[in-house]
Amino acid sequence: MSKISVYIITYNEAEKVAATIESAKWADEVVLVDSWSTDGTPELAARMGAKVVQVEFKGFGDLRNHAIAACSHEWIFSLDADERCTPQAEKEIRSIINSSTDALDVYWMPRRNYFMGRWIKHSGWYPNYRQPQLFRNGAMAYDLKPVHEGYVLKSSKPIGHLRNAIWQFPFKNMAEVMHKSNRYSTLGAQKIVDKRLSMSTALTHGLWSFVKHYVFKRGFLDGWAGFVIALGNFEGTFYRYVKAIELQKGSAWQAPTTPPPDA
Repeated sequence: MSKISVYIITYNEAEKVAATIESAKWADEVVLVDSWSTDGTPELAARMGAKVVQVEFKGFGDLRNHAIAACSHEWIFSLDADERCTPQAEKEIRSIINSSTDALDVYWMPRRNYFMGRWIKHSGWYPNYRQPQLFRNGAMAYDLKPVHEGYVLKSSKPIGHLRNAIWQFPFKNMAEVMHKSNRYSTLGAQKIVDKRLSMSTALTHGLWSFVKHYVFKRGFLDGWAGFVIALGNFEGTFYRYVKAIELQKGSAWQAPTTPPPDA
């Protein structure tokens, strides 16, 4: 029978990661790739039997490549700290990795998101895929983008789709929504800093992101949760462009050197 490693990337995820590790204990190995958390995350993971590896954060693509390198087995399954593997997904994964003839090398994994007290059915959040999450060791790697990293396929076979979803609980409150928007917009600004940018460009892209999620992806059917998701996408997109403009100018806001004209 084939063996599988599950890797989890973390930074200060002590409140969430125990449930994630518990959902992955069926695997032959659980690898926690941490970036020097200060809230007890690595200690908690070690007590639960996970192999803990510390990696300096240089972007999510680089971090995930280090995670692959830390995995020991033929198959790898990627879980984030806010995700949970369900028994149905576990059963399907086991069936695939133990198939001697039918298995592909890389698979997409659908995710069901729970947000603001409800399961999200629209808003671009279901079926919600990030990078392929199940793959043979060596069949996939990640590019080096700092955020929203892509994948590099190293197999000639097509990518398969799993049927059974895992669960994701992305935010426990609005403070986490705002914190992630701030962090990801800072990382994302580095990806667009070479483009021709203006404040009107930032506003246009932000508004389009809101309309895309709330109207075209039918976020309005998810009630207030759908509105918050769309608004969060507006804010994250708008601030990403504004921060990129700041990077282009090479300086942050400066204190005034002269008094206001009516002083």
